[in-house]
Amino acid sequence: MSKMSTKPARHALNGPTMGTRWSALFFAPLGFDPAPLQTALQTAVDAVDAQMSTWKPDSDLMCLNAAPVGEWRDIPPDLTRVLALGLAIGRASGGAFDIGMGDAVRAWGFGPGAADPQAIRAAMQAPPHPAHEGVELDGNRARKTAPITLDLNGIAKGYGVDRLSEVLREHGIHAALVGIDGEMRAMGLRPNGAPWTLAVEAPDHNRRAPHSILSLHEAAVATSGDYRLWVTVRGRKLSHTMDPARGAPLPNSPASVTVIAPSCAEADAWATALMVLGVDAGARLAQQTGLDALFLSRNGTGNLQSLGVGRHFSVKPASGCE
Repeated sequence: MSKMSTKPARHALNGPTMGTRWSALFFAPLGFDPAPLQTALQTAVDAVDAQMSTWKPDSDLMCLNAAPVGEWRDIPPDLTRVLALGLAIGRASGGAFDIGMGDAVRAWGFGPGAADPQAIRAAMQAPPHPAHEGVELDGNRARKTAPITLDLNGIAKGYGVDRLSEVLREHGIHAALVGIDGEMRAMGLRPNGAPWTLAVEAPDHNRRAPHSILSLHEAAVATSGDYRLWVTVRGRKLSHTMDPARGAPLPNSPASVTVIAPSCAEADAWATALMVLGVDAGARLAQQTGLDALFLSRNGTGNLQSLGVGRHFSVKPASGCE
């Protein structure tokens, strides 16, 4: 008689969201039907997109943006969670992470429309109104106390990853690797007891290749970089990451910053904040706040220099294949 295998089956689910794709890799007992889970995962990320998209005029975020200053608006619990976290990291980073940069993002052509020189001038001349000073929350209500246009592109994908992990747990899956684009979260361990492995991408404009390899267990990782989305002004590539102090793309920044945190929303937001602060100030803040961060910068000859902060990056990560 043949023995029935008790080895768990590998499942790799994915689907569209936020202009890219989500993924979920996990192992489950033989006979597990992934169809209901696929539907639940897609529903979860669709809800995040419907609430937080700046590309959908009827999203809950855009309705809040359209509300008059001072008017309280009811918002869904997920949007409340993301706004609260975004405002908290805005305060903790001294405004380096600012969810109130929507006007600048659109002006420079990183939203649904093309760059607009007149809007760019307005964004750069506007007096600063950090979102953590111009938005108030009261339960599942929010209001603007200053003329701010909110943009959650620096945190919404990370939160979407966290929702994927929550849905997996609700369906009895406690070990998985989930992600949206480059934002990833590792749950539990692989069936052989090993942590999940994933690559830190090299900040290369021309190709996708690993810079190094991470091993993660119950942690999330996100990378902010200057090499995937940019505008070219007078022959110079400018990253999509906005400098809140100038209302414009960062003129000088690390090539990339990778952050490991308990949740992917935190990792996503902090990676942006540390990009804005730069290597020196960013590394100091990472040390003060207990963050694990990897800064990659280009030197004068174009070669990469790295600086690691925290337990995960205090020893140089294992090299990936070039």
